[in-house]
Amino acid sequence: MTSTGVGVINDKVKKEAGVIDAIRFETSKVMVGQSVLIDRLLIGILANGHVLVEGVPGLAKTTAVKTLAQTIQAKFQRLQFTPDMLPADLTGTLIYDQRTGAFNVKKGPVFANIILADEINRAPAKVQSALLEAMQERQVTIGEETLKLDDPFLVLATQNPIEQEGTYPLPEAQVDRFMLKVKITYPTKEEELKILKRMAKTGQSFSVQAVASPQDIIRLRSVVDEIYMDEKIEDYIVQIVEATRNPEQYKLNDLKGLVLYGASPRATINLALAAKAHAFIQGRGFVTPQDVKSIGMDVLRHRVIPSYEAEAEGKTSEDLVKRILDQVEVP
Repeated sequence: MTSTGVGVINDKVKKEAGVIDAIRFETSKVMVGQSVLIDRLLIGILANGHVLVEGVPGLAKTTAVKTLAQTIQAKFQRLQFTPDMLPADLTGTLIYDQRTGAFNVKKGPVFANIILADEINRAPAKVQSALLEAMQERQVTIGEETLKLDDPFLVLATQNPIEQEGTYPLPEAQVDRFMLKVKITYPTKEEELKILKRMAKTGQSFSVQAVASPQDIIRLRSVVDEIYMDEKIEDYIVQIVEATRNPEQYKLNDLKGLVLYGASPRATINLALAAKAHAFIQGRGFVTPQDVKSIGMDVLRHRVIPSYEAEAEGKTSEDLVKRILDQVEVP
């Protein structure tokens, strides 16, 4: 692409950047810190991908998602996943009408723009897998009827660390459906002091202005699609994903035998889409290697499965991904 073409896209991105700034400003009225979480949620929405957020209870995961939904006037549903939940509680069911003798579809809470699947790993496997068709196909089958879901449609799931009591690990097939897995940690001392001053009041509530609409999100996605990605960057993305499968080819001999499963082609696609969305929220019309590196961990941490040998050595999937991102040559 010519420099003129990139300049046109840059101008488009700068013109639309105001929407992102407005969303960030509104969410900051409620959220203290957690700017990385808000940015990752925005990347998920702009790249049309689902986001899994992991952290201990009480870190405002639910608040972040709810606030974001309010800022974009999205139809929002919060689902508290529990061990006794049934798939029909999520997707809906058929109701028998005695007058007509027919079965009518009663839609479930999954028919919304943003679904907050709270503590998703507290639900049994049947319910977790009921989300699969909705997440991947953007449709739900109830009885013999297949119903399309709203656009934009985004699942933002929160999970407690697996070690917590009463949690079921998510099946690998379902975890792979999430574009990003974001891990959040405790706030800093300064942030916690701000939280205390802002939140330690009974009956505290915040009003958040709606600064965008679902139609705006669909329009912004078309701008994200136009963001320029050089062939060298494309090759860099493929090399990173390839290195998760064949580390020895990239002089990562120390990782031999430590990776049980590498990332799939879905990871390649998601890394490219997320890098474009990352460039967009940074106000750029082109992707840099830093965009790929910045978002790489969140795209790959749940897709690289460490072997028993790695676990015995105390190596996590994050250790493996970090080593790959550090080693693969930057264009």
